[in-house]
Amino acid sequence: RTAIRFERLTFRYTQDDAPVLDAIDLTVARGERIGIVGKTGSGKSTLMDLMMGLIDPTEGAILIDGTRLDRDNRRAWQAQIAHVPQSIFLSDGTIAENIALGRPREAIDMARVRECAERAQLTDLITKLPEGFEAIVGERGVRLSGGQRQRIGIARALYKRASVLWIDEATSALDADTERDVLAAIAGLERDAYTMFFVAHQMSSMTLCDRIIQLSAGRILSADPGSGAPPVRTMEH
Repeated sequence: RTAIRFERLTFRYTQDDAPVLDAIDLTVARGERIGIVGKTGSGKSTLMDLMMGLIDPTEGAILIDGTRLDRDNRRAWQAQIAHVPQSIFLSDGTIAENIALGRPREAIDMARVRECAERAQLTDLITKLPEGFEAIVGERGVRLSGGQRQRIGIARALYKRASVLWIDEATSALDADTERDVLAAIAGLERDAYTMFFVAHQMSSMTLCDRIIQLSAGRILSADPGSGAPPVRTMEH
């Protein structure tokens, strides 16, 4: 409701190892869009794993609205987080089943599926398919383009009703035009409803961010204002 706070957050694989993350201090307000950049090994993935509750910090803490993230509240916190990775997992099912992934077919809320698809800018795809939401995507989404797969990943995150989105190298494998389309879908989401983290190797994909955090060797090297400017291109196809 208010902020996520990383407080002297440190992680080591063993007590004798150098820290992968070393005393990270960072406060992220609700609704902020934070870019996290750095070379391989800088600590980006470890920071994501810690925040998602997949591993525990060696030292320090993650505070959610002042409450320490721990084993007692981890599952409730994880219900608030959605991960949109570079490679979206798609089952050989329908578009609706992939948006509501993990729900039994009879339990899928189709009104919610339609709303999430529209907000993820999938309407152009759905209207072109005779089967609509019942269209089969094919094994690993072979019948869809890279941009369409990414937008299904966004729609899936919205269907989950998560309040924190962790967008992990989600556009790095896309061509420039498709990347703009996917970023336009993200830019159109309500700012107050979602706190977003964008993880990337390159600064070029940070156009939506309010702040850009550069990690190096497990430390914050710099924290700079981002442009915060959504892509100007509108969806044309």
